[in-house]
Amino acid sequence: MGSFWRALALAFVAAGFCLADSTTAQAGCVGLSGTADGVNKQTGVARSQNALKEAIAEYKASKRLGRVTISPMRAKPQPYWRGSVSPNLYQKPDVVTSTSHTICWRGVVSPHVCTSGAKICW
Repeated sequence: MGSFWRALALAFVAAGFCLADSTTAQAGCVGLSGTADGVNKQTGVARSQNALKEAIAEYKASKRLGRVTISPMRAKPQPYWRGSVSPNLYQKPDVVTSTSHTICWRGVVSPHVCTSGAKICW
């Protein structure tokens, strides 16, 4: 009977290790963004989306992630020359794609500054 209890205890310990291992393998998510400027809104959007793609690639490489899902996320603006962006400076409408949400505003030096954001999950 003692061996039965030892086997049962070992089974519970093994199950505990399996549960602990599965929690580390569960999906996680992070928000990333990229900011760029342009002489027009179209250029600012394209450059910020490219900066976002580079940020995602760098993050995936640094974390050794394979396949991830990417969804649009409205990121906080990252202005170059000011601490924040007042509501009257935003250039509507936002540009939303299947993988990014881009907001633009009138810059201090550049006529258009944009931040693209995305949430990546693995």
